[in-house]
Amino acid sequence: MKKNDIIHVYFMPGMAASPNIFERIKLPENQFKVHFLEWIIPTKNEPMISYVSRLAKQQISHQNIVLIGVSFGGVIVQELSKIINTRKLIIVSSVKSNKELPKRMKFAKITKFYKLAPTKLASNIDLLSKYALGKQVSKRIELYKTYLSVNNEQYLKWAIKNMVCWKQTEYSPDITHIHGDADTVFPIKNISNCKTIKGGTHVMILNKYKWFNENLPTIILNSY
Repeated sequence: MKKNDIIHVYFMPGMAASPNIFERIKLPENQFKVHFLEWIIPTKNEPMISYVSRLAKQQISHQNIVLIGVSFGGVIVQELSKIINTRKLIIVSSVKSNKELPKRMKFAKITKFYKLAPTKLASNIDLLSKYALGKQVSKRIELYKTYLSVNNEQYLKWAIKNMVCWKQTEYSPDITHIHGDADTVFPIKNISNCKTIKGGTHVMILNKYKWFNENLPTIILNSY
């Protein structure tokens, strides 16, 4: 990298979340330019490749970028990396393949139980939070109300289906996976080859932001 080269870093939030989940993440402005990807509404039964292609065309305007995705956003950035050139691929609180999905999601796929998941965000915020973000909803419901912003039933049906039914079985050896050992959505026992954050929950991008601010520059610039 030349001395004055700026690295473009694109962040993808989790399911139904707004880019506000990254509001506390700060990277040195002399090295990095931060961009926030936002969810677009899928067409009915839209294939993943079509969705990420539209997302890239509408919102990504640089080459050789860094992609960072949280939770379902981690799935999205992995799919994006298959169609665009990336400098670095980082996922947080996510999975690298369908082999790392928890048993309840694998069961939901087999039984198609995911079709019954609540998809009206405004009226079912507590139920959706339980399904998509784990336990202890009573303590975090206000947090979810703040950061879950995509209130579109078609999107939510699409997102839940594509999370549960994700087809990827192998992952890139160059991926960097950051995961909390207290994640109840994607339990650490199912996760391999990751940088483990002690006490990190599924929402650690919010409450462990100091760790990310201290470590992301090094992770991006070097092999980790």
